[in-house]
Amino acid sequence: MLEKGSRYVGKPVERFDVEKVYGGALYASDLDLSGMLWIKLVSAPYAHAVIKKINYSEALKIPGVVAVFTGEDFPYKVGIYAADRDVLARGKILYYGHPVAAIVAESLDTAEKASENIDIEAEPIEPVLTIERALSPEAPLIHEKLGEYRRATFINPVPGTNIANRVKLRMGDALRAIEGADVVVEETYRSDPQSHAYMEPWAGAARVRSDGTIEVWSSHQSPFAVRNLLAMSLGIPVGRIVVHHLYTGGGFGGKAGLLLEHIPVLISMKLGGAPVFLSLNREENFYYMAQKPGFLFKMRTGASKDGRLLAHIGEYYLDAGAYADYTVNVIRSSTFMATGPYEIPHIHVDGYAVYTNKVPTTAFRGFGVLELTSAFEQQIDILAEKLGIDPVELRIRNALKPGYSLTPTQEILAEDAGAPAEVIRRAAELIEFSRPPGRSPEPWRIRGKGIAAAWKGPVQPPNASSSAIVKLNEDGSVDVLVGTGEFGQGTIVGLAQIVAEELGIPIERVRISPYRSTDGVPYTWQTVGSRGLYSDGQALIRALQDLKEQIREIAAKVFKVFKDEIEIRDGKACVSGRPRECLSLEQIALGYTFPSGETIHGPLIGRGTHVPSGTTYLDPETGRGNPKPFVTFIAGAVEVEVDLVTLQVRVLKAALVADTPIINPGLALGQVYGGVVMGIGLALKEAIEFDETGAIRNASFLEYRIPRVEDMPPEILFESLGIPQRNAPYGAKGIGELTALPWQAAIANAIYRAIGVRIKEYPITPERLLRAIREQRPDLLDMLRKNLMG
Repeated sequence: MLEKGSRYVGKPVERFDVEKVYGGALYASDLDLSGMLWIKLVSAPYAHAVIKKINYSEALKIPGVVAVFTGEDFPYKVGIYAADRDVLARGKILYYGHPVAAIVAESLDTAEKASENIDIEAEPIEPVLTIERALSPEAPLIHEKLGEYRRATFINPVPGTNIANRVKLRMGDALRAIEGADVVVEETYRSDPQSHAYMEPWAGAARVRSDGTIEVWSSHQSPFAVRNLLAMSLGIPVGRIVVHHLYTGGGFGGKAGLLLEHIPVLISMKLGGAPVFLSLNREENFYYMAQKPGFLFKMRTGASKDGRLLAHIGEYYLDAGAYADYTVNVIRSSTFMATGPYEIPHIHVDGYAVYTNKVPTTAFRGFGVLELTSAFEQQIDILAEKLGIDPVELRIRNALKPGYSLTPTQEILAEDAGAPAEVIRRAAELIEFSRPPGRSPEPWRIRGKGIAAAWKGPVQPPNASSSAIVKLNEDGSVDVLVGTGEFGQGTIVGLAQIVAEELGIPIERVRISPYRSTDGVPYTWQTVGSRGLYSDGQALIRALQDLKEQIREIAAKVFKVFKDEIEIRDGKACVSGRPRECLSLEQIALGYTFPSGETIHGPLIGRGTHVPSGTTYLDPETGRGNPKPFVTFIAGAVEVEVDLVTLQVRVLKAALVADTPIINPGLALGQVYGGVVMGIGLALKEAIEFDETGAIRNASFLEYRIPRVEDMPPEILFESLGIPQRNAPYGAKGIGELTALPWQAAIANAIYRAIGVRIKEYPITPERLLRAIREQRPDLLDMLRKNLMG
């Protein structure tokens, strides 16, 4: 647990990655392997079509072109949870921009020139571009062999349809309970697909060494996941693959799992092991990398007149795009966290991941809980209004109670799970929710306040393990080997703080490299789900315990005392109560040599592993089980200003409260700032726009509208309640993803409280706001005309 006298843990220690500032950091796009060849992908100009012929003879005539490959050269099916993806389009084109060929050349310029000489003959099929059309019995099938794909046991596609996965959650008798509810709210919520908008487009390289080892470098989040998925998809032994992790310029879930690494790997194998490199520009990144799914959530929620939530019935749909990728698991997360941080005794929810002929979608920050929260937290506000109960009070009244409440997966929430009600109450206090909002001097600028709460834990299998190695060097410094990836979140700083705290050494003497390879660090499942510091931190603490046990053993033999009499502090091992009888870490790093020359122990290396305790698989018919090693509870509140002239919505103030202790307040605050700005973008600005052919209209940062500096709220408040969880490093849980979860719903709720207009489709653009005003509050337009025209 966090102690007041801690030297490093709980303190805002500065980040280690200053080399990013002066250009010293190495990213995948910086790779320049000796003799490296360049890959250029050629994309399809159809959203859905049968391939007749791909003619590349003219491309091969261009000097410097080494080879051209099509899907017929690679008869593999790859995927994360379902092997439904061709390496390059084979037989059918499934979305506009689908890669159909790969050109290999001596330079990028040559490869790009050759790409203009590829002729694609195809017979178009009706593209399926919406969830509703995909579910229609008359819709063309996107995957005719859906039932034949290799898949994870918990993925349940429906062959003969476009349903990539169906998930069930059942508790109590929701259909009967909702009939007896005093108030029922039935609403539908939607969102367009959106982009992760990370700064670094994807890049990757591969080569085969003379001993047959396949080396891979790429912009990814989880090196061991890339290695294992490559091995499984391509039939290559795991031991033959080495994946290198460099700095990664953001991920937000979009660089988890297997991305495009299989393409350079297979091409290198075809070319005798030659090093090959594939680097995407921003437009290509929109098409070739999976994006955030759009959603359609249908909800019916019932409550008693005294404000007790009784039942919830839902149909949750995520747009998977052309391939299953992570979205077939994301829908499981949306479904199993179905009702937010509230106790509802009767639940009946069906979740669906649905194929469409659009760019594939994948994990995004929150892994389905962001989508759920943006819908369900509006549902709560609508219920509160119908009941005549303050929305904060309704949330607190129904908040889960640790040690008592059943979660939607029918497990009693652990006693140390956190503080659901307290984060809601405190967020409301910070935003002064009970007080009227400020007033703008211009009457057409109207302000309102909104609130939303969420909970989130990592979505991972029960055996999602981590491991760590701590090596004591001859000068008393420490090298730490962990598998977790570093892509901007600062996890390695937090891990270094734990080492410095446990050993009592200056943090400058702890080294954790941001670069790692699967043959040089111990195994970690993945760096996803806000689990890095939690999971790797526990493995690291066990490695430090192992190291300290060895230190005590040596010191006890030297001073002829019992091991439990040895204290480790300030980089020394001392006999308790005898401060002069000490050994420095430098003296025992390689063991200890007595004056006679006799040496005991040898080099000191600590090892530790962590696997979650008590987590289980979920019952496919009911969703019952214990899927998460921890949950973090948060609440966010905002004050917004709606400008009825420009139809712009500005967030004036944001407040976020989390229940967990914080290892590094500076890193946490950075996450909060990033989460707020991301949430504002998702709520008000960001959408991937498709035309009627399935092409993306805004595949660049010129047209895809992400927030800018002026969109940041002038005031952002953050508090942590510091409530510890057992079996967590210093009681701390993950917080990264949660900082982005509440803002869409909080902003939508604030807009409603400002102008009485409820918008249930994201993003809330000026066009959608105007349409909603015309439908729900046309009197606002009359008021505006009166104020502007006198």
